[in-house]
Amino acid sequence: MISADDLQLHWTDQGQAQQALWHADNGLKPPKRVVLADDSMSADVAYRLACEGTGLLWQGDFQNARQMLQALLRRVDKPTRKSKSPLTTDNPLTPMAFHSHRQAQAQRSRVLNQLLVLLDGQYQLNLRRAPDVRIACAQAIGPVDGRARVLSLRSLQGMIGAHEWRKNGVLVPALGVENNRIHAHYGVFSPVRGEYLALVANAPLPLALQRYPLAIELGVGTGVLSAVLVRRGVTHVLATDVSERALVCALENLTRLNVDNKVTLLNTNAYPPDKAGLVVCNPPWLPARPTSLLEQAVYDENSGMLRGFLAGLSAHLVLGGEGWLILSDLAEHLGLRSRASLLQWIHEAGLQVLGRLDTPPVHGKVQDRSDPLHAARAKETTSLWRLTHQS
Repeated sequence: MISADDLQLHWTDQGQAQQALWHADNGLKPPKRVVLADDSMSADVAYRLACEGTGLLWQGDFQNARQMLQALLRRVDKPTRKSKSPLTTDNPLTPMAFHSHRQAQAQRSRVLNQLLVLLDGQYQLNLRRAPDVRIACAQAIGPVDGRARVLSLRSLQGMIGAHEWRKNGVLVPALGVENNRIHAHYGVFSPVRGEYLALVANAPLPLALQRYPLAIELGVGTGVLSAVLVRRGVTHVLATDVSERALVCALENLTRLNVDNKVTLLNTNAYPPDKAGLVVCNPPWLPARPTSLLEQAVYDENSGMLRGFLAGLSAHLVLGGEGWLILSDLAEHLGLRSRASLLQWIHEAGLQVLGRLDTPPVHGKVQDRSDPLHAARAKETTSLWRLTHQS
C-alpha cells in the first residue's frame, strides 16, 4: 500500500524545502533525489544525473526543455560497441530476446522520465514559452483540486498528444461513410489499426442473433467495436470494461455516433450473467506485464484476458451462438505463445473453430526496418476466430 507521503516529491529551492504531488501513470516511483535544472545545464551533465536516477526539475525555458529531452534521447539511444539489439534479423526471436528488449526499453524510459516539470494547483505550467496545458491535464489527471503536481516532461507531452487525438478523432471506415470518427481519451487505446475493425465489419453475423438479438463485447475500450456491431444491425450490445476511463470514453463516442441507446455499458472484468448470440473480444495481443495505462491494451500478463474469454465463452453463448476472438499472431512470431497452446485452450474451453478470417497488418511499423520487432511484424497476421460450442 502506497501512503500519501510516498506520492510526494521533495526538493530544495534557494534553501527552502519544497514538495508537490508526484504524478506517474506508468507506475514510476518519485526519484529520491531532485536537483533544479535550467538552460545552463549541459546535456552531458543532465544525462549523467538522469542515469543515476536523479530527477531534474526544470526551471528554464520550456522549448529548451524539449531540446534537452531530445538530447537525452540521442544519448540513451546511442549504440555502444558492446550493445546489440536482441531483436534483429540476425538474432532469433526468442522470449528471452523479447524480454531483454522490454527491459532495455524500461531502462530507457526511466532515464528519459527524469526530466520533470511542475504544474501549479490550476495545471498551469509556469515556464517561459510554455503552452497552455490546462485542458490537456484536466482530461488526463482529473478536475483541478488546487494541489501542485510534478510529472515527467514525457508524460506531459503524452497528455498534450492525447488531447489533440481526442479533439481530431480517428477516421474509422468500418463505421460507414458518415459520422465515422472515434475520439480516444487519455489512457484509452486509439483504434488506429483498421484491419481488425474491417474483420468485424465483414464477418458473417451468426444466425443465432435473429433469435437472441443480444451481443456482448468484453473490453469495450473506445466503444468502436460495439458501434460497428450496431451499425451492422445488431439490436443491442452489452459492453464491459474494467477501466473507468474507457467507459467514459466509450459513452462519449457512442453518444456522438447516435448508437448509445443500443449499447449498455458495465464496469466489470468478468462476463455479465447474460447469454448472447454473439460474444466479441479483442484482448491485448502480447502476454507480458503492462507498465502504463496504454500498455494495458497491448500486454496481457499470462494471457489472462484471452484465457478468461475462452474459458467463459461456452457458458455465455446461446445454442448456435458464436464467439469472435480478434487476435494477432505476433506473440507466436516472438516465441511468447504457440499456436498449439491457443488451440489447446480453445479445446479445453469446450469450443470448436467454425472458421477464421485473416488479414495482414497495414500499420506503418510493418515497413519500418529500424523497429526491433520488424522481423516478427513482417510475418504478422490478424485473425477473427469464429468459435462455438463443441459438437
